[in-house]
Amino acid sequence: MANPSQQRRNLNLLMVLVGVVAGMTGLAYASVPLYRIFCEVTGFDGTPQRASVAPTEISDRVVRVTFTADVAGGLGWTFQPMQRNLELKVGENKLAYYVAENRESKPVTGRATFNVSPDMFGAYFTKIECFCFTEQTLQPGQRVEMPVSFFIDPAVLQDPALKKLNDITLSYTFFRAEDDGANTQQKVGQAQNGQAGDGQPSPLN
Repeated sequence: MANPSQQRRNLNLLMVLVGVVAGMTGLAYASVPLYRIFCEVTGFDGTPQRASVAPTEISDRVVRVTFTADVAGGLGWTFQPMQRNLELKVGENKLAYYVAENRESKPVTGRATFNVSPDMFGAYFTKIECFCFTEQTLQPGQRVEMPVSFFIDPAVLQDPALKKLNDITLSYTFFRAEDDGANTQQKVGQAQNGQAGDGQPSPLN
């Protein structure tokens, strides 16, 4: 049988190990939001930036943005862009639309993730407004149009690595939100200034 001093050492070692495991678990949970914040600030991994206003400088350089959409398994929605691509000048503010429909028989809350490719463009692809900024709730059978307002930061003109690249892809994937069904989330199509999508074109076939 171990003596009292050996038992104390074993107990101390156990407490240290428990502390290490708890610390690693906490770090794992914290790393997800920290990683997302890092990506949003730096544009790493093709994460677009955010801004409150569009730039005043507009270049003659034209880029083409292609839009794609996907829905994760377990979410009974359809989701697609309403335009295959748009052309815009660097610094010019553009508005694009996606459309989503809830095919389930109950209200469903979803959250969209997004990225830009090539990844290097993430630091310059900047959004002013986007449905992806908040979780969105659709009622059964509800179909809504969702706008995204964006521009390409004129700082891209100073990046030699992107001098000859003028094609960008903006991709979204909708997932079922962890707090699916929460009544406190903003509903899709109910922007602060009214219903989004009035008079906009039909989605692609």
